[in-house]
Amino acid sequence: MKKAALLSILIAVMLFAVAAIAEAQQPKKIHRIGYLSPLDPARESTRSEAIRLALRELGYIEGQNIAIEYRYADRKLNRAVDLAAELVRLKVDIIVVAGGSRWMRATKNTTKTIPIIMVGVGADPVEGGLVESLARPGGNITGLTFLNRELGGKRLELLKEAVPKIASVAVLYDPALRNHMLQIKEVESAARSLGLTVRSWDIRAGQGFQRVVAALSKERPDGLYVPGGPLMAAYRKQIVGFALKNRLPSVFQNKEGVDAGGLMSYAADEAESYERVAYYVDRILKGAAPADLPIEQPAKFELVINLNTAKQIGVTIAPNVLARADRVIR
Repeated sequence: MKKAALLSILIAVMLFAVAAIAEAQQPKKIHRIGYLSPLDPARESTRSEAIRLALRELGYIEGQNIAIEYRYADRKLNRAVDLAAELVRLKVDIIVVAGGSRWMRATKNTTKTIPIIMVGVGADPVEGGLVESLARPGGNITGLTFLNRELGGKRLELLKEAVPKIASVAVLYDPALRNHMLQIKEVESAARSLGLTVRSWDIRAGQGFQRVVAALSKERPDGLYVPGGPLMAAYRKQIVGFALKNRLPSVFQNKEGVDAGGLMSYAADEAESYERVAYYVDRILKGAAPADLPIEQPAKFELVINLNTAKQIGVTIAPNVLARADRVIR
């Protein structure tokens, strides 16, 4: 009896070991994630790295159980549809769109079934027709919105607080972006309550920045408001150079403008938002439907001030504003 029992135990152990080996030898499913960016790899690397690190913390490691297909437009707006179509043809499990409304619409029009996670959309995604509501998006889209339009008034308010002497502000915008047109309304509304005069100047693709430079040189505003977007990024160096040459206090939507020599920026904390993308990837890969995952709005905002620029253009930042800065460039 003892021999029979021992034999049974040995057989059970052997069967368990064989099953474990067989399971270990089974190829693990590798989830494929598409990543669509309007920028170039160098500019996008910091943002995509934040997502990769956050995914790793959740157990998703590139090359082991996930593969990421990157597609970069190098700031060429006409590539949105083609790059989105490429990712759909690859049959990825999820598409992360690290761009604005134009990129989201291009991806949405390309697939109605592959889950899409948005990050970087500054306009209201409900108003823009991307989703049904923030609480219940419906369809195959979810993710995060940056509220860039809603922050337009706050940026102007901070510029006025930082440099109280300014009385007139030139607002640059891209007429091809609906978000810019809506943002102008926010800025104009804030200007009235702040007692500021604002005038908007359009920058168009293919026309260069010199036309606007000539006009602004005659207008001679006291300050400069610069929204985001691919066109503004393309002309960032010229915009910053103009502001420095003319000693104009400037407020940018993106901190890259401040890193390049602009005076200040105010926006949603980009790093935190991109890290949050991993949460959506995890939920969807575990079976959640994008339609049921609420779209999140930013909880943390970042004020960046460049004191080197302040010194160069001869302004002193108000101490109460400087004390609130999340990052100061000295």
